Amino acid sequence: MVIETNITEMLGIKHPILSAPMGPFYTTKLTVAVSEAGGLGVLSHINLTGKISVEELKKNMEYVVENTDKNFGFNIRTARLQPDAIKLCRQIPRFILDNSKIREQCRYLITSAGSPRMIFNKHFQKLKESGSEIKHFHVTPNLKFAEKCVNMGVDGLVVTGSEGGGHQSYENISTLVLLQQVRKKLPDVPIIACGGFATGEGLASALSMGAGAIAMGSRFISSIECEFHDKVKNIVVSSKASDTELVTGVFGPIRVLKNKFSATHNLVSDKEAKLSEEKFVSDVVKEVNRLEMSYEGNVEEGAVLLGQSIGIIDNIESVSDIINSIINDAEKCLTNAYNTIKKIPIEQLV
Repeated sequence: MVIETNITEMLGIKHPILSAPMGPFYTTKLTVAVSEAGGLGVLSHINLTGKISVEELKKNMEYVVENTDKNFGFNIRTARLQPDAIKLCRQIPRFILDNSKIREQCRYLITSAGSPRMIFNKHFQKLKESGSEIKHFHVTPNLKFAEKCVNMGVDGLVVTGSEGGGHQSYENISTLVLLQQVRKKLPDVPIIACGGFATGEGLASALSMGAGAIAMGSRFISSIECEFHDKVKNIVVSSKASDTELVTGVFGPIRVLKNKFSATHNLVSDKEAKLSEEKFVSDVVKEVNRLEMSYEGNVEEGAVLLGQSIGIIDNIESVSDIINSIINDAEKCLTNAYNTIKKIPIEQLV
C-alpha cells in the first residue's frame, strides 16, 4: 500500500511518516533506517559531550548519503539560549550547497524551539535558488504562532500537541484540538502532525483531518536501529501514558518520564515566569548533562524526553516493520471508514 499526500510529493518519499528530531541526541543511524524504509529520516541538532554541532551535523549528513540514496532532513533549534544556532543557520546551507549529493537528498529542514526567522539569510536563499528542493518547516504548538510562521514564509508547519515528548508550549493544547485549529485557519498550508502518534490509527486520523504526514519520536526510539540506550527503549515499551509529565526545561516546558529528575523540576505557568528565572549558561550545561545521562541509560536521574504515546507502544521492532505495520493499519482504518460512510443511505447524509 502506498499512501500519497502533498507531503510525500513535496519531500520525495514513499510513506507519509517522518522521524521527529530528538536533539541533543544522535539519530544518524535512525535517520538512514527511516529513509531506507520509505519515510523521511531527520538528523537531530547534536549537543552531547561538548561536541561542536556544526561539524557533527556535517559528518552526520555525509554518513547519511554514504549509506542511503533516499531523501532525508535535519533540525536546527533556534532558541535564544541555543548558542550555536546562528552558526548552523549560516554554515549548513553553504555546506549543503557545496555538496551535490547532499544537496540532492536533503529535502527537509525543520527549525524548532524558537523563531524560524533565523534561517532566512542569504546563505539559505542561495541554497534555494541553486535548484535545491529543500523545504523549510517550523514546529508550532499553538495557532497564533502558526500564523506568524506562515507570514514569515515557511513552506509548512509541524503541528505539535502537548502529548509529544520534549519541548512543549505553555498553552498545553492537545494535537487533536490544535490540528483542527490550524487546518481551519490555514487550510492551504502543508502540515505534518506530531505528538501522540505511534500507530496506523493515529496516521489515519491525522490524514483524515488534513495533515499530509505524521512525525514520531517515542515510537522510533523503541526501534532496533535507534541509537538510544536499551534501558530507554525498554522504558518506552513498559510504561503507561500517565508515566510522563510536563516540567520546566531550558527552553520552556518539556514532557519527560516521571523520575528523580522530574521530581526536582516544577512547571512554571507562563513565558513571563520562565524569563524571570532564566538560567545561566552553566545551568544550561547542567541540564544538557541530565539529558546525556538518559541517553546513556540512566533513566532514574536523567531527563528522559518521552511522549504520552509510550502508552500504546509495546514492542521493540525494526524501523521497516514499524513503518510497514503503521501503513497497513492506516489503510485498513481508512478503508473501513470509507465503507462505513458508503453504507449510510445518501438521504441521511444530506
